[in-house]
Amino acid sequence: MSLLIKNGRIITADADYVADIFIDGETIKAIGEDLPMKADKEIDAIGKFVFPGGIDPHVHLDMPFMGTFSSDNYETGTRAALFGGTTMVIDFVLQKQGNSLQAALDEWRSRSDNNCVSDYSFHMAVTDFNENTKKEIKGMVEKEGITSFKTFMAYKGALMIDDRQMVGLMEEVKQHGGLINVHATNGDMIDYLIGKHRSEGNLSPLYHYLSQPEVTEAEASERFSDMAYYTGCPGYIVHLTCEGALNAVRNATRRNQKVFVETCIQYLILDASLYEKNFDGAKWVMSPPLRQKKDQETLWAGINQGLVQVVATDHCPFKWEQKLMGKDDFSKIPNGHPAIENRMELLYSEGVHTGKFTLNKYVEVTCTNPAKIFGMFPRKGTIAPGSDADIVIFDPTEKHTLSAKTHHMNVDYSGYEGWEITGKVKTVLLRGKVAIEEGKCLLEKGYGKFIKRSKVDSKI
Repeated sequence: MSLLIKNGRIITADADYVADIFIDGETIKAIGEDLPMKADKEIDAIGKFVFPGGIDPHVHLDMPFMGTFSSDNYETGTRAALFGGTTMVIDFVLQKQGNSLQAALDEWRSRSDNNCVSDYSFHMAVTDFNENTKKEIKGMVEKEGITSFKTFMAYKGALMIDDRQMVGLMEEVKQHGGLINVHATNGDMIDYLIGKHRSEGNLSPLYHYLSQPEVTEAEASERFSDMAYYTGCPGYIVHLTCEGALNAVRNATRRNQKVFVETCIQYLILDASLYEKNFDGAKWVMSPPLRQKKDQETLWAGINQGLVQVVATDHCPFKWEQKLMGKDDFSKIPNGHPAIENRMELLYSEGVHTGKFTLNKYVEVTCTNPAKIFGMFPRKGTIAPGSDADIVIFDPTEKHTLSAKTHHMNVDYSGYEGWEITGKVKTVLLRGKVAIEEGKCLLEKGYGKFIKRSKVDSKI
């Protein structure tokens, strides 16, 4: 089926112009003013912005955690992503200690394959780096198209690796053209503080926040940057939240090192005062926790300075009954909050509409940089002839209110309940097919395709 999008204002990371887009099959065939082509379907986008489909490189769907699973599976989560203008997600495969990377990938594929509505890929989380694991890295990159490897500097006994393993993994991943993603917080210090607060009878959600002070993230970000500098391996810090951690990255730039940084929408617009709402604060229990207003200012500045390249979500939803597992002990609250559907609209409203950054920067951090960093550009992340026809048609003036009553995520509360925003996703295309139109999803599960990724370009 061919499509013609007429008169839209096309925004990419480096351009802003009005033109038509002709799509035939899964890709964009032509862009220009007053295109003469006839199409099976025509969409008038006059007065609308036309963005590349959003890429969220940090989600956790159907993920086992603390004896339960995140409440969005691959069908509900990727459908909700499409409603919010995100056409591609990258999830995390978690290796079980003692098992192979391949076994972990097989387990995750048993849940994801033929169930995704949007396109998807995986990062491989390495929790047990040894001689056998080392031999699997090359195949993950070259055969499976998984070029990014996640490490945890926290969650001791389950996910955390030590610095010896980190350096060994970095050296192997560098050799095969991959990248290391890191959860950079000091797990030993956090575990000490959790134990201290529990022993003193301090069990409310506020103490989740107080168990992960800024120094735990700043120290780990500095240490990770030093190890990446020593090995020469490209490094990417996920969900960076605070001034101290971003200053560690600033320090790295002084020696001409490039460390990629991702923050998440919640850290830009929510703050730690939410933890003072008694147990209701459990809705925002995530790791790292929400921070202070000064950290929000730092992150917005970091985006404009080019120190923060990506805004993701760390979407990891749990229903309220699951959050209640920790009603008597903050350390038993499942970590995570829902945002996969809200990212693009919230970031436009709070970033572009308020004048904090430009339209081009908006597309850069939500679409183009994730595609470049994770080896999918220019297939994904831009609007250009030959690129996949992943397109969002966006009304920049429509006002609406976020609510659990109207969102499509499989969770019974919203972290942004009653939040009034300006800017609304109207129509979404995924590889040339209309995915979202007039408030309905027109694609079935299984349309989403696994995207094999190329080796990392650390020079963006």
